[in-house]
Amino acid sequence: MPSDIVRPTAAHLAPLFDEYRAHYGEAPFPARTTAWLEEHLTSGRLTAYAAGDSGFITVAIQPASLRLATAWMIRDLYVRPAGRRRGTARALLRHVIVEARTAGALRVSLQTETDNAGALALYGSLGFRPVTGLELLNLTLS
Repeated sequence: MPSDIVRPTAAHLAPLFDEYRAHYGEAPFPARTTAWLEEHLTSGRLTAYAAGDSGFITVAIQPASLRLATAWMIRDLYVRPAGRRRGTARALLRHVIVEARTAGALRVSLQTETDNAGALALYGSLGFRPVTGLELLNLTLS
């Protein structure tokens, strides 16, 4: 299990992030990936944590308007195949939970595919529960 989880620079995270994108069928695009990460990390729209070169997690911190607080939304979680089943994903998730709690966030949320049994088991073991009574809706713009 990794002990050193850090906030990476865009340049450090870009190769691993491009590998993650390729895992989901996107073509590698190193220069654009680096620029995209730089834009979103420096603007504060996205926060990232890395466990060395083994894996990373990204979080969008969103306003929780009614409660005048924040909610953290895990956007991406990736561990290289060679590093899986070694506690890296769990360590990254725990790190985000501690950071969110320390920041006074109301909750940490995430979404995954319904057939991703391994991820669902991991998330459940950390206390994440399905949300009932809500629907996820999208409007595709392109």
